[in-house]
Amino acid sequence: MRLTDHCYAVTGLGYSLPWCVNAGFIAGDEMTLIVDTGGNRLAAQTIHGYASAARPGNKLRVINTEKHFDHIGGNGYFRELGIDVWGHSGIARTPDEFQAEIAEFNDAIPDPARRARHEAQAFYYRTNLTNPNCPIHNEITFDLGGLKAEILLTPGHTQTNLSVWLPQESVLFAGDCVVREYLPNLDAGGSADWQQWLESLDRIERLKPGFIVGGHGPVSSGDEISAAIGAMRKVLREAIARGCSPTARP
Repeated sequence: MRLTDHCYAVTGLGYSLPWCVNAGFIAGDEMTLIVDTGGNRLAAQTIHGYASAARPGNKLRVINTEKHFDHIGGNGYFRELGIDVWGHSGIARTPDEFQAEIAEFNDAIPDPARRARHEAQAFYYRTNLTNPNCPIHNEITFDLGGLKAEILLTPGHTQTNLSVWLPQESVLFAGDCVVREYLPNLDAGGSADWQQWLESLDRIERLKPGFIVGGHGPVSSGDEISAAIGAMRKVLREAIARGCSPTARP
């Protein structure tokens, strides 16, 4: 989906039901910045294809908006191509965590015959755990050639969450700091994290973006942005008041 002259969203990439996941890219005059790599190698190939076709002569760079596997699963494909992957310095997933993710994915398959065949392995075909090779410790700006991408730290969902802001285009790639139509995932943190999340939402609102590409759900623009942020604030404030996530098991 082309949002502006330089910004694109790659939406609806496969993940575990009912979730799909989004990625995107920003094509400057010299460099294309890819935002997230999807949950597996196949998603990464799709993202790479779109980004390469949009501006064939550009150098490519990847940035991860957080540590969860639905956003970093395709990193290995890009690293095999010699493309640097940037991400928060706190992203350090382990092979055991990745194997647990695959096992949980397989356990969620409703059909017992497919579960027995371990068909999650098909989803993760040739997908290798790869953490970012370029750690981000502070907010920085990437010069893409005629266009600057500001990397903003927007913690809350996890401490590793960041957003990519294109002030010239009025486009924000927010990762899971902003989701739409889905109940936000609060299970990775606690009340202190959720308070930080509220502060990140306040910061995003002050930017007054024209488009927000969230980590999950439709791209938001116009009144959809204030509605999405308002809905997330409500969930976060209720969770803080209760002291538990809305999806916490009793």
